[in-house]
Amino acid sequence: MPFEFVINGHPAKVDVPASMPLLWVIRDVLNLRGTKYGCGVALCGACTVHIDGEATRSCITEMSSVAGKRITTIEGLSLDGSHPLQVAWQEVDAPQCGYCQAGQIMSAAALLAKSARPTDAQINEAMEGNLCRCGTYLRIREAIHRAALSAKRSKGAPAAGKSTKPATRKE
Repeated sequence: MPFEFVINGHPAKVDVPASMPLLWVIRDVLNLRGTKYGCGVALCGACTVHIDGEATRSCITEMSSVAGKRITTIEGLSLDGSHPLQVAWQEVDAPQCGYCQAGQIMSAAALLAKSARPTDAQINEAMEGNLCRCGTYLRIREAIHRAALSAKRSKGAPAAGKSTKPATRKE
């Protein structure tokens, strides 16, 4: 079944089953590999993307629910890795193994879009569903605070949803 949507700022059209999880469309049909498969049941957060600005687990999101919507993956957060969260993640050396980090960053980006200066409690609540096997939670929280300060100094973060290549493919 054909579905049209916008991914990382570009129109996309795919012909896939309505029940196919968005995660597999992103990774296997559109070849955007930043979004990771973790648990497959929306418990770990590795597959987090934004759908119309909301942090969403793509592993349980069926394609039938995203037609006409705007999707942002980690690749669409910034063109060159200069989003304040991506910079802060590097500055505080947040990732250890790195597997969960795309989902962590996407959840954090959704939080900062709603709350420019989140408290520790707000960060904990927003990041609650993102698991890190390496336990870098304190560095992740520090990076979110640093990104919030950086974004405030630069009058806001770069717009999410911009990418350099269109993603259109029929299967």
